[in-house]
Amino acid sequence: MSDLWAALALVLVIEGLMPLISPARWREVFSRILALSDGQIRFMGLASIVLGLLGLLWLR
Repeated sequence: MSDLWAALALVLVIEGLMPLISPARWREVFSRILALSDGQIRFMGLASIVLGLLGLLWLR
C-alpha cells in the first residue's frame, strides 16, 4: 500500500513540474488539449495507461 501512495505522490510531483517551470507553455499545451475531440483524449488516456503498465512490467 505504501508503494501506491509513493506512486501517487510521484505523479503529483511530475504533474507540478510543467506549471512551475513554464506556466505560459503549460497553458498553451492545456488549451491545445481542450481543442481535441473526446476520442483523441480517450486514445491519449489509453496510450498512457498501456505505457504505464508496460513500464511497471518492465520494472518488476
